[in-house]
Amino acid sequence: MEKSNRFVELYHYLQDPHLVARFQHFCGVSGTFSRTGGTTTTKTGSSKEADRTYSHYNGACHHGITGGNESENMAVIGSGDGQHIQTAVGVRKRVVNSNVVTKRGEESENTPQNGALVSAENAAGDAIGGVGSNGRSLVGQADDFKGGTESEERGHEEAPGSSTVKPLRKNSLTGDVGQEFLIQNRFLYYMFTFGTELGNELFYITFFPFVMWNVDAFVGRRLIMVWVWVMYLGQCTKDIIGWSRPASPPVVKVEMFYNSEYSMPSTHAMSSTAIPFALFFMTYGRWEYPFSLGLSLALCWCLLVCVSRIYMGMHSVLDVIAGVLYSVLILLLFLPALDLIDGFNLTCRFAPLIIVSLHLGLGLFSFTLDTWSTSRGDTAQILGTGAGVALASHVNHRLGLMTDPTPDQLPFATPAFGAGLVAAALLRLVLGVLVLMATRALMKAVTMPLVCRVVGVPSDDVRKARQHMEVELPYRYIVYGAVGFNVLFLAPLLLSYT
Repeated sequence: MEKSNRFVELYHYLQDPHLVARFQHFCGVSGTFSRTGGTTTTKTGSSKEADRTYSHYNGACHHGITGGNESENMAVIGSGDGQHIQTAVGVRKRVVNSNVVTKRGEESENTPQNGALVSAENAAGDAIGGVGSNGRSLVGQADDFKGGTESEERGHEEAPGSSTVKPLRKNSLTGDVGQEFLIQNRFLYYMFTFGTELGNELFYITFFPFVMWNVDAFVGRRLIMVWVWVMYLGQCTKDIIGWSRPASPPVVKVEMFYNSEYSMPSTHAMSSTAIPFALFFMTYGRWEYPFSLGLSLALCWCLLVCVSRIYMGMHSVLDVIAGVLYSVLILLLFLPALDLIDGFNLTCRFAPLIIVSLHLGLGLFSFTLDTWSTSRGDTAQILGTGAGVALASHVNHRLGLMTDPTPDQLPFATPAFGAGLVAAALLRLVLGVLVLMATRALMKAVTMPLVCRVVGVPSDDVRKARQHMEVELPYRYIVYGAVGFNVLFLAPLLLSYT
């Protein structure tokens, strides 16, 4: 019984948003929360059903989205789900149309969720005695946070070297730009911003093609297979568990882009564990380099991304630890089967049909796990990319293109770095990415009207149309399937003539 209590205490401690806030303060990040907005907000984490029923957009503050420009990671917000009212200057409170279950047998209305800010007057009845995002009662925590807020305000007044910064990107779903915050250590700010970008789309769209076109196509296509399965399982697990992001305040939201998605486990932590260690596993012995160098780089990569997610205020410590352990488990099960799966994709005559059907079926399953969120589109995008790369590997094998080296050609010697080698690699990367961008633009222009016409959904408002599963899934799947196909087929074919 005592061990069980200790485990529960550790669980609550690692999930406590105040632990994240203390780490941020240690790294020189302070919020600009006003005293009137300093009361801890509540999150109905005690009931997953409450998250599903009353937190359609995962508790994010909702803004109306206007304008016709399409964004790949933006969705229009349906009317009637929530709105803002002003409770203090610069402070927003989300008004939810339904009652939110805060304790078993008890209900309260208009409970702010996932970091929504409330005023002291409105928070008095909502936060005190409510249930936190980790399922604990918030009785007594308001005073603790009040002290933290006063400390941050004093720091704001006494720190002449601090700078006021806004989150780099607005929320991908709601358009919320977030609140300004103070940084006192610019080195840590830029280092962790770089670290968190190692798990974002811009990194993936440059890193994987670079490996395929300039390093080793054999390793590149297998690395994408690992990435697809790790990210798919991570996104599905997020939607099944349905935990919200750490509450703000006390946490400072240095990043807002993914704030509307669920948090457990951290898919950034999962990818930053899977990609570097799978890369190390696949290349050591195939390429000549010291074991200590490869292991050190993988560890630094993983630690930088994982810690950056806490610094950004996007995940609790528990989210990150769970993400790392979950990824390790997937690697232990998946890496031994890579040879079998890759061989099937290359040689089986029915591989194209099975590849397309499997990835599409996985997409259909993931879309049934939760209501609309940007994570659903991201999942379809990941699956489409994986299917496209697998199809391209099959076509290349059939046509005798990009053949794998024979065992007697291994291991590869690490080339001597020089200006000519770097310039050639960058030129191939730029030309190849231009091919991918053209493919993406063309497929988007063709696919969206076609899919809308087939399923009978108006295509006038693209973002609203994409809230329909029958539009979003085939749209993302086809567009990024074509992009993934050209990563391994068309782009290398064209680059072979340069």
